[in-house]
Amino acid sequence: MLFPFLWMLSSSIKLDKDIFAFPIQWIPEKPVWSNYVDIWTRIPLAAFIKNTAKITLIVTFLQLVTSSFAAYAFSKLRFRGRDFLFMAYIATIAVPWQAYMVPQFIMMRNFGLNNTHLAIILLQAFSAFGVFMMRQFYQGIPDSLLEAARIDGMNEYQIYARIMLPLSKPALSTLTIFTFVNTWNDFLGPLLYLTRDELKTIQIGLRMFITQYSAEYGLIMAASVVVLIPVLVVFLSLQKYFVQGIASTGVKG
Repeated sequence: MLFPFLWMLSSSIKLDKDIFAFPIQWIPEKPVWSNYVDIWTRIPLAAFIKNTAKITLIVTFLQLVTSSFAAYAFSKLRFRGRDFLFMAYIATIAVPWQAYMVPQFIMMRNFGLNNTHLAIILLQAFSAFGVFMMRQFYQGIPDSLLEAARIDGMNEYQIYARIMLPLSKPALSTLTIFTFVNTWNDFLGPLLYLTRDELKTIQIGLRMFITQYSAEYGLIMAASVVVLIPVLVVFLSLQKYFVQGIASTGVKG
């Protein structure tokens, strides 16, 4: 598992001609530290990171809110057609995004949102997987706890905000990691909707090191190391809750 990451780190301080040499020289005799300087000048890397961070943070926040809110309704509230609506919504997980990305793109273009960050944010603000995972966690919370809160005079919004959310930190942390990583690494979505350089994300920016006849692999690896840092920070900071969330979402009672 660690081998590709170690190879990426080693390649980031090599010349292109030395990257694919065999046997692999893990620590080059003359490290090319200038790769980490060149990536900021060859492409507008700072702007790409800023755009990616903006989209990722907003999408992650919206998915946490919408998924937890919908999951509370599907798990703890009684209304006609609840189970059918939930199953119909979850069934969309089986449909790959590539199957409907063209009509979705046409819809966003008709809304005038083409070439905007808002198009990507709106499309990723809702997650059937997130609803399913949060619902599995909420089903493990006793209904008697909610009934006691209702007897004390709390409405459903207060129960959701004061009881369900504080108890669901492990599940929310798990969903945060999944959403953050998927959005940060998303390539096809920004590629379809963003054509102006000032709007592009880091995953599209990495392609700028690849020309028609050659690819600057040293710069690609150096930029990839920099891009990987936020993902590692998020995962390591939420790792404890992530393990709890994975364990608890599959257990009821």
